[in-house]
Amino acid sequence: MPHLTLEYTANIRPNADMKGLCAKLARCLIAQQADGKAVYPIGGIRVRAYPTEDYCIGDGTIEAAFVHASFKIGAGRSEQTKTSTGDALFEIMKEHFAQIYGQTGLALSLEIGEFSEAGTWKHNNLHARFRAAQDKK
Repeated sequence: MPHLTLEYTANIRPNADMKGLCAKLARCLIAQQADGKAVYPIGGIRVRAYPTEDYCIGDGTIEAAFVHASFKIGAGRSEQTKTSTGDALFEIMKEHFAQIYGQTGLALSLEIGEFSEAGTWKHNNLHARFRAAQDKK
């Protein structure tokens, strides 16, 4: 369950290409490796973005925006793996928003949180479907 959720201020929507960003971030997660193996199962990867229509940044006196990413993963990955994943995701975010960053106040942030299997329920046939698709290549 590597799920990446982006929350962003709606004022950047016209120039943000959030769908493109979601695709880049998903490819980044698919590419993560440790000991020659994929870190995150492709069938569990979800990247989504939600605009925030109502917000106030600081005291509201300057034009500003934010993009906050929350990445949830199952427990057990090494600190090195989490750090390298966070670095890779955040670099993509910084590159993606470089033009907006140069034009307005922009706060980018990313957090990684682990969850335990206790208290989660899943019903998913995506892992098998992605494996079958890979086998056909």
